[in-house]
Amino acid sequence: MTGAESTVASPVPLLNAANVLTAVRLVLVPVFAVTVVASAMSHAGWRMAACVIFVVASATDLVDGWIARRFGLVTSLGKVADPIADKALTGAALVLLSWYDRLPWWVTVVILARELGITALRFWVIRHGVIAASRGGKVKTALQILAITWYLWPMPDALAPVGPWIMGAAVVVTVVTGFDYIAQALRLRRPAR
Repeated sequence: MTGAESTVASPVPLLNAANVLTAVRLVLVPVFAVTVVASAMSHAGWRMAACVIFVVASATDLVDGWIARRFGLVTSLGKVADPIADKALTGAALVLLSWYDRLPWWVTVVILARELGITALRFWVIRHGVIAASRGGKVKTALQILAITWYLWPMPDALAPVGPWIMGAAVVVTVVTGFDYIAQALRLRRPAR
């Protein structure tokens, strides 16, 4: 075997651990939604169940990305399905929280508009390059998950007011990082001189 032959990489199978975790997250979205509806955001037991499902589903996002990068299991399917699964989970949580009057609708609209806009932007520039998740984007995701978790869990009255502050921070970081991604996209689309 020559050196050139040994460097040829074998194709990454579509059915791999990272993609399976992404699929699990997609499957958990309707399970999560049904659990929130069953709770009507008033039954503590169902709210706790919904919160646990949300946290587990969110954790699969961290784990599937790490597995894909660590073991070279990045696929085109994963690049498309992973953000769809993320947006579906976060979107379902935000819409349901607003539906049950736990979260103002404007917060849900701002966050979802940014998330869908940046996803569209990524597809718009995909032939010119990839807009990788920034550190700010990771902070945004962590704040959104923490805020949604805070709203879902039946917090004691003394701790409940903390949720809006976390969500406020999430909204600010969401908007700021959105502008950063727009700037990156415009740089990628700019013709080379």
